[in-house]
Amino acid sequence: MLENGGGALAQGTVNKQQPVAAAQPQRPTEGVASVDDDPVLGDKNAPITIIEFSDYECPFCKRHFDQTFPQLVKEYVDKGKVKIVYRDFPLSFHDPMATKEAVAANCAKEQGGDKKYFEFHDEIFKRTISNGNGLNDDKIQTIAKDLGLDTSKFTSCLSNKAMEDEVKKDIADGTAAGASGTPTFLIGKTTSNGEINGDLVVGAQPFAAFQAVIDPLLQ
Repeated sequence: MLENGGGALAQGTVNKQQPVAAAQPQRPTEGVASVDDDPVLGDKNAPITIIEFSDYECPFCKRHFDQTFPQLVKEYVDKGKVKIVYRDFPLSFHDPMATKEAVAANCAKEQGGDKKYFEFHDEIFKRTISNGNGLNDDKIQTIAKDLGLDTSKFTSCLSNKAMEDEVKKDIADGTAAGASGTPTFLIGKTTSNGEINGDLVVGAQPFAAFQAVIDPLLQ
């Protein structure tokens, strides 16, 4: 597993009279998750799958979108080597807006499929300032209008409990796969049943961190 951040142990000896803190539990380095029925960017038959568990109001997710996502698309997705599956993982301290944005993107998918979903996805990340304060209800409606969605159907969809249930399922599946923060990426070989067993990459990692996992899988 690759993770952005962390601390270093201080050098020196331990006083045997001092109680020693218990070791921190290790994050899992691998996980298993399904692509489910979530939106796919790229060729659905691409040999490698990245499942991204993400939060639209997470500043590190926005950093990934701004800095690394374009390179992943250019070098892997556009060349048919990788597909990206986006699954929602809104963090409670970014709510209610993080979940509202996740629901809104899924409502865009209801009207225009995966293509419209990722158009909405892109606009949220471009327009939000993150940390739960990025957008508001009016700005979400503006995105829908700008993308040519039927705003009446869109507004009705926002209150559809099934949309929120879909987000909750993503959270449960992400937690089971080992995600505890955002963004978390599960990278593995594509399978016929959509269940991906792969390595976890956590945080707003540079493109090279993804290369280190993806390239060996392509060989």
